[in-house]
Amino acid sequence: MSKVLEVIDLKKNYKYFNLNVSFSLKIGKITGFIGINGSGKTTTIKSILGLALKDSGIIKIFGKELNEKTEREIKNRIGVVFDEGYFYENLTLKEMKDIISPAYTNWDESIFEEYMKRFNLRIDQKIGNMSKGMKMKYSIALALSHEPDLLIMDEPTSGLDPLIRHELMEILLEFMKNKNKSVFFSTHITSDLDKVADDLILINKGKIVFCENKNELLDRYAIIKGPKEIIDSKIKSMFLSLKIREKSFEGITDEKNKIINMLSKNIKIEKPTIENIMLGHIEGDKNEINI
Repeated sequence: MSKVLEVIDLKKNYKYFNLNVSFSLKIGKITGFIGINGSGKTTTIKSILGLALKDSGIIKIFGKELNEKTEREIKNRIGVVFDEGYFYENLTLKEMKDIISPAYTNWDESIFEEYMKRFNLRIDQKIGNMSKGMKMKYSIALALSHEPDLLIMDEPTSGLDPLIRHELMEILLEFMKNKNKSVFFSTHITSDLDKVADDLILINKGKIVFCENKNELLDRYAIIKGPKEIIDSKIKSMFLSLKIREKSFEGITDEKNKIINMLSKNIKIEKPTIENIMLGHIEGDKNEINI
């Protein structure tokens, strides 16, 4: 089995939003699930986990469909970290842990204690008195203490300072030292994925835009800048999104070789970031923006 998760024609319809997605995750990879807020990331994850009732579609985790018969077996192998902890604010960390840990047959108290020590968390501390960063560290400790095979994270770094975000990336890389582990990391902060992601999935308006290897994606795209007068209708059509200024242009394209051959030395070429590519696709509906 090379796929840890398969999502086939998943549909979830709301009054003002429709989700319709298909994609898969490879075993042994960190897959970044990117998109702006409201694009459908959380709806997708909640549908995968059965926290939101899907309208139709097939979801397979570890090669098995998630249903009443397989739910306990499958969820026993999944660690989940949400942006909001969904904890009881009036409980201590120990009291909350005592509620959660019995759900996992391979819960390892020594791993939990190790993370608590690493994160400088006190077991008698009340959840309601903790900062967002501390709550996130606690969520990670809970998620990893039963040694899951698949870690699903929904916007875990949102609102966190750069130091905590860096620490989280280090933990993910440690987790992935076991080649049979996999991570599904949903975020709109794409810089968090620059160093850790293997694959990227972009969702926009409830639909998948691409599902590709990160390095291949970054190699194929380019930011191109040059004087405004060399832009014509044919060149315009080769850009994902294009900003036209008074005397110059700047655009992102996945047809960089063609543009380089056509425009030769009149242009400047830069490597894009994940965020550049994401915003290029999202702005692509407008294609040309005059500034």
